[in-house]
Amino acid sequence: MSKTLLSSKHPQYTFIKGNTYYYTRAVPVDLSGYYSSKRIVVSLKTKSVISARIASRAYSAKLEQYWLGLRLQNIDVPAIHLVQSQAASNDSKLPLISEARDLYFKVKGVGRPELFFNTASRNVKYLVECLGERSLDEYSSKDAAAFRDWLLAKGLSVSSLQRIFSGIKAIVNFTILELGLTCDNPFTRVYLPTNTSAKKRHAIKLSNLIKIKSAIQVIDDDIRWLVGLIVDTGMRLSEAAGLMVTDIHLDCEIPHIKLVPHPHRRLKTASSERIIPLVGISLWSAKQIVNHRVGGVCFPRYTTSTKCNANSASASINKWLKSIGDKEDVIHGLRHSFRDRLRKVEAPSDMIDMLGGWSLRSVGQGYGDGYQLEQSLRYMKALSSELDLKR
Repeated sequence: MSKTLLSSKHPQYTFIKGNTYYYTRAVPVDLSGYYSSKRIVVSLKTKSVISARIASRAYSAKLEQYWLGLRLQNIDVPAIHLVQSQAASNDSKLPLISEARDLYFKVKGVGRPELFFNTASRNVKYLVECLGERSLDEYSSKDAAAFRDWLLAKGLSVSSLQRIFSGIKAIVNFTILELGLTCDNPFTRVYLPTNTSAKKRHAIKLSNLIKIKSAIQVIDDDIRWLVGLIVDTGMRLSEAAGLMVTDIHLDCEIPHIKLVPHPHRRLKTASSERIIPLVGISLWSAKQIVNHRVGGVCFPRYTTSTKCNANSASASINKWLKSIGDKEDVIHGLRHSFRDRLRKVEAPSDMIDMLGGWSLRSVGQGYGDGYQLEQSLRYMKALSSELDLKR
């Protein structure tokens, strides 16, 4: 995360009262007839110098635009467009892209992993390297197109290009909405090529799942427990790697995992928070984890109290999976297989979404309390038994 902008002086047109920043401007003499006071004073409702600086720029930009409009109403000058051009040439008072990034970090970065900050910082770094440090309204759709071409010329893939633009658009959109700015986001209007060459992740076929299940129980170590936990639960790798021992509930009528967010590992969506019955190899793996861990995180190899490094787990696991099955087999393929296996046992589509933590597809799916654990267990047992019957 970038260093906080520091200044020993108040941002322009601001003062502090009771630790809160206020914006103040004298009303121009020629516009005094429009105001009941000679000075404008507005609370910025923040104690942060960064937020005050950004808000002050935004207030100034809006005021000066409004004042220009008032002045133009009172004059009748030929070629009035020249005055508008002159106004447009003034330096912008809106936030710089780096200030927008800092505001984005401050508000949306709470509890986010280091990857969140590193990715956004790298995206802004690319933008500044190509187009320079500018205020948000000083970038155009033509600039955005030039940025696209610059990234492609660097040899970045189309998928990387799309991720970078998505990150930049998110920062700019957030700042515009947060500060109530009137400028457009030029990065939303640029054409981005379609990534037709991207490889589609495929489900791991049943014969390979059987081999994986057998190998897990033979090797019997923490990496294999992590894979086994995913096989019959369909969890995302980060969800499983970031589990706490207290998330695993074995001493009850239906053993299950209660998947909840933790400070070291957030969940992808609101739908990701769920309860999953434990069956088959996932139940076996859960028992091994609980028997070998006194408390704390389930996978200390990849997770600490502050961070979950699922990317590190992915590299070693994918290499192992390829050695057992096909060269296209990767850990995320287990999640694809999980969905296909639930379809095969004719589980209802909304139950599949619930068990896998996929986003709801309709408003109706959000009504009620969803399926009970007992109802889910019936389909989960059918899903798991197939790996035993085919051996």
